[in-house]
Amino acid sequence: METLSLPINSLTNPSAKHIFSLSAASNYASLSSLQLNPSLTTTLLTLRKSVLRVQAESEDYELKQMRDMAAARKRWEALIRDGKVKVLTPKEAGYAVQLSNKPLLDVRPSNEHKKAWVRASTWIPIFDVDNKVDFGTIPTKVTNFVMGGWWSGMPTLSYDSQFLAKVEEKFPKDSELIVACQKGLRSLAACELLYNAGYKNLFWVQGGFEAAEEEDLIVEGPVPLKFAGIGGVSEFLGFTDQQRAAAAKEGWGYRLVFSARLIGVFLVADALYIGAQQIGRYLQDIKTH
Repeated sequence: METLSLPINSLTNPSAKHIFSLSAASNYASLSSLQLNPSLTTTLLTLRKSVLRVQAESEDYELKQMRDMAAARKRWEALIRDGKVKVLTPKEAGYAVQLSNKPLLDVRPSNEHKKAWVRASTWIPIFDVDNKVDFGTIPTKVTNFVMGGWWSGMPTLSYDSQFLAKVEEKFPKDSELIVACQKGLRSLAACELLYNAGYKNLFWVQGGFEAAEEEDLIVEGPVPLKFAGIGGVSEFLGFTDQQRAAAAKEGWGYRLVFSARLIGVFLVADALYIGAQQIGRYLQDIKTH
């Protein structure tokens, strides 16, 4: 299932944190053993306390997000188990939309919707790309990028507080509403909000659009619907599950494109490394002369 950006980022690297802690402690011990003046010692102590405080706050935040996510999953499972939200496969959703004109609510963020969408669907994202750049959002954006955004291409998302109001403008509360997203997680969150707001005829597309076959839904957009949720370095190199499945169907021609890209990345990295060495030698020669 996809990661909810409440922002919920549950990717962690305990070993990296442990190494960082050990490194910080050893570096501080080494500095403390030197003959330092009092003001510098005070500065180092303050800096160390700040680093430890930020690390503790980050760990507490991640634990809180994990607990919140676990609690949310239990609520969503109860909605399905109690029959408050009905389950449809992508194929069943396609039949309902095409043959019965049931409304399909697409709650994906804009970065996914602009790549591919279902014809006649209504797009109202529950979470959308956070384009704000200020002191409050920069740390979140950096964390998202470092914790996997560079690989998956998933930007920082934020909850749209107007989501319910926008849905209520489009659909009365007695509507038989089919709710879908890319992988099925955000649409469950949307179903919970909608049910609590008075929508009682809700249908959830299990597995999301990523589980749909080409013939299940009438799709528009520049890429196949299955590919709308991929991005970043993993997409560029063809390392996603969707691309591997496509390669198995289409054969070596498809694979060669991404193999060439991978070779290109290695060649560029090698060229940069050699160039850096040459520049280093050149600077060293200037320094010695």
